[in-house]
Amino acid sequence: MVFVADSAKKRINQIRAKEGYGKDYFIRVWVSSGGCSGLTYEMEFSNISKPEDQVFEDNGEKVVTDLKSFLYLCNTTLEFSGGLDGKGFEFNNPNASRTCACGESFAV
Repeated sequence: MVFVADSAKKRINQIRAKEGYGKDYFIRVWVSSGGCSGLTYEMEFSNISKPEDQVFEDNGEKVVTDLKSFLYLCNTTLEFSGGLDGKGFEFNNPNASRTCACGESFAV
C-alpha cells in the first residue's frame, strides 16, 4: 500500500484545481536510479493506466505505481511540507536505510 497524508491530499487537490485535472487523473509515483543515495522518487499526475500498474486508494486519492517501484515504496506515505522551510512533497519510506539531506533520494 502507498498512503496519502492529509497534507499531501490538500496540496494534490490544490494542484488539481489550478491545473484543471479532472477526477480521472491520479497520482503516479515511481522510483528511478539517481540522486546522491542511489534511488530517486518521481511523481506526476496521469490519466493513463498500464497493465502492470499497482493501484491503491488512500484518503480519497488514487495512487498508482509499477510493480518494480512498489517493491521500494511498500508502506510509504506521501506527505507535503509547505511554508518557508517546506520541501514540498516528501516520501516517508520505512524501507529506506538512508536518505540524502534533501530527502529526494534514498537507498535500501
